Amino acid sequence: MEMKRVVITGLGALTPIGNNVNEYWQGLINGVSGAAPITHFDATTAKTTFACEVKNFDGGAYFDRKEIRKYDRFSQYGIVAAEQAIQDSGLDVEKIEKDYAGVIWASGIGGIQTFEDEISDYVKGDGTLRFSPFFIPKMIADICAGHISIKYGFRGPNFCTVSACASSAHALAEAFMYIRLGKAKVMISGGSEAAVTHAGLGGFSSMKAISQRNDDPKTASRPFDKDRDGFVLGEGAGALVLEEYEHAKARGAKIYAELAGTGCTADAYHMTAPHPEGLGAMRAMKLAIQEAELQLEDIDHINTHGTSTPLGDIAEINAIVNLFGDCAKNININSTKSMTGHLLGAAGAIEAVATVLAIHNGIVPPTINHFTDDENLPELNYTFNKAQKREIKAALSNTFGFGGHNASLAFKKISE
Repeated sequence: MEMKRVVITGLGALTPIGNNVNEYWQGLINGVSGAAPITHFDATTAKTTFACEVKNFDGGAYFDRKEIRKYDRFSQYGIVAAEQAIQDSGLDVEKIEKDYAGVIWASGIGGIQTFEDEISDYVKGDGTLRFSPFFIPKMIADICAGHISIKYGFRGPNFCTVSACASSAHALAEAFMYIRLGKAKVMISGGSEAAVTHAGLGGFSSMKAISQRNDDPKTASRPFDKDRDGFVLGEGAGALVLEEYEHAKARGAKIYAELAGTGCTADAYHMTAPHPEGLGAMRAMKLAIQEAELQLEDIDHINTHGTSTPLGDIAEINAIVNLFGDCAKNININSTKSMTGHLLGAAGAIEAVATVLAIHNGIVPPTINHFTDDENLPELNYTFNKAQKREIKAALSNTFGFGGHNASLAFKKISE
């Protein structure tokens, strides 16, 4: 069976540093931090009082009052990002074969704000078992995939991947495979998350997973820095249009890059901690490179998971060094989470967008907020504090999640 080639023809992004792809990209290459005091609710009594929120987003500008009642914020973000990607792709959605167009979307948590609101209203009530009829449909993680499918009439594969912070990278891997196997020609894929809520913040805080640098939020996300103290909670959405190469070529589509390989593995080690040597991460990268028919020396750039946690950063760098050996010194490594914070289930999507744009534009965004070298990390090119120009022929985007889930995506500069 001949495997199909898969290319990226559209991008969408709604992030803490930009509400569309151009704003997001400019924020990335200029090293802008999206961290600031929380505005969604009063967090002044919390141990962490800041996050990377989406800014100046008004759902009413996109949805009418009757429609918006059906959507948790994570679905609003996802629908908007997907629309951006489809518009960017130039697809005429009325002319494509809708049986061969699908949506694979991701969210690690889903409608947590809806869940909080409904339970709170019930507890404050008179004890009557009364809930909104929209409670379950707004909350469930798969619903955004359904909404996007309904909006465009796409009747192909349609479901949600949930693997914590690896969720949207797994969504892209699944979408890739459906096209590669000839079961779809166009897939909208990505992820959205809106977990900057009382429970979201409180839950991660109680795990001591997030930074408590309340005096200086903008420098709180410090991947690979000696003084990193946890990730910064983020929110938003990223969307990509994946298309079978010949289908894209036939309609004269612009092509950003090729998604050429994926690697999905498990650490099988611990509920929340990564394998210390990064064995699962290393194998995920290796599988993605092999499927893409690349060699280790072909990889010019890695957008790391790089969350700014003491254990996670070291484990990932161990995996890179153990896999790439001497080639690791030639790779531009970065963590865009230093700017966006950690979008949980949407992280893989916005980081895939960043990786694709890095290839397309020949610029590696920086890892900002580096102040002190960590003597436990080897000397590599971490792209600290300033973007670097270079031709990127191939790049990896890594995403890992609680439960030991690992996903690595291999992108190539497009060639005939």
